[in-house]
Amino acid sequence: MASVTINQGESIESALRRFKRKVMTEEIIKDAKKHAFFMSKGQKAKLKSALARKRNKKKRRPPQPQHQRG
Repeated sequence: MASVTINQGESIESALRRFKRKVMTEEIIKDAKKHAFFMSKGQKAKLKSALARKRNKKKRRPPQPQHQRG
């Protein structure tokens, strides 16, 4: 559980920024999305292998030429 204490004289905006950063580093949103619905072991395995295929396909692609700014 992410929590932030507001320091003396600190604005709400800066405390909110710190809270958002803490939530991102602890991957709370990612975890909540993962547990939003039930997925069987077979479905998880299929998803994992599909993501691995996608990752490998991306690695095998030839690098794109870099455009120079003029």
